[in-house]
Amino acid sequence: MDARPASPPGGPVADARPAGGPGADAPAPRRKERDPFFDNAKYLAILLVVIGHSLAYLREVPVARGLYLFIYMFHMPLFIVITGYFSRNWTFSGGKARKLITNVGVPYVVFEIAYSVYDWLVGRNELEISLLKPYFLTWFLCALFMWRLSTPVWQQIRWPFAVAMVFSLLSYMSDLGGTFNIHRVIGLLPFYVLGLMLRPEHFELLKRPSARVAGFGVLTAGLGAAYLAMDRMNKDWVYWKDPHEELGVGNVAGTVMRVAMFACAVTLVAAFLAIVPRKKTWFTKLGATTLYAFLLHGFVTRLLQFTELWDAAWMNTVPGVIVVIAGAAVVGTFLCSKPVVRAMSWALEPKMTWAFTGLRRPARPDGPAKPPATPEPAVQQGGKRP
Repeated sequence: MDARPASPPGGPVADARPAGGPGADAPAPRRKERDPFFDNAKYLAILLVVIGHSLAYLREVPVARGLYLFIYMFHMPLFIVITGYFSRNWTFSGGKARKLITNVGVPYVVFEIAYSVYDWLVGRNELEISLLKPYFLTWFLCALFMWRLSTPVWQQIRWPFAVAMVFSLLSYMSDLGGTFNIHRVIGLLPFYVLGLMLRPEHFELLKRPSARVAGFGVLTAGLGAAYLAMDRMNKDWVYWKDPHEELGVGNVAGTVMRVAMFACAVTLVAAFLAIVPRKKTWFTKLGATTLYAFLLHGFVTRLLQFTELWDAAWMNTVPGVIVVIAGAAVVGTFLCSKPVVRAMSWALEPKMTWAFTGLRRPARPDGPAKPPATPEPAVQQGGKRP
């Protein structure tokens, strides 16, 4: 789930006005269209998420177990890299800070409570709500909130990715506890920072025909490697949430494994992006609302779990796995659709103007201040200068 970007490349950007005074007969600024490449990538990525969570309950079937490991090797790194790329212009300005609260912070609280109550009603014996320990899918919103807040820091230091990698690798050498799912927040941080470092020209390299051919080859090889490793590898590695001690390895072996997983994930992310359609398709617009599918599909998979439908004999066969994959794709597509967005926007994109004060500029420090050469125009309520 990527929250909607504040100002993504190809998103709403006003063109410069032609020269002329306020009374000049100039056309209104035009908005650039969203880049369909990224919306296509996000839509296909959310299908991987929904399919992956569905296959989690069918891992007794070898074909499901291999696909599950393959998808989990890169599906969240993919979303995080794209999220980081769309966060390059994030600052502490009033408007963007408010969107972070309403589009990430508020959904985190709403769905943390919703999933806890839901599980209590249909499966768990005790009601437990803790905003300090993200439950189920909400960990991503918690992590995204913290990553966005740290964005200005990564934009100022000289080697941001190297520093993020050091923090990530060190975080798995000791048990940091479960508060805010901190192992995932720090452990997956390099993917976010990598996204911050990427530029449009980097994605242009992936749009070449030769890159598409290579992408199919790499993904095919990755799928084959997943089948070879599925019975030899501890699946907990792909969750990025456990320290080395809990995985039964020392810090040296664990660090080597983490570096290898970073390399594999980045390679698979690049390969996946290389095969994403560049032009508008029937599903392009759905890519703008993938957070809806991410946060809502868990209610479906959890319901099937609590009703024990995943244990149905027909599901635990190769044809059953194919049916589940197709059904997951349909559910993921529907949850990105307009009717769902209209019905659930109150929770995922709430209008909360009542909760904020007018945008304020920091007060001047005490003491004599040199007056500006020309008086600055006052800041209006909406945060824009007249």
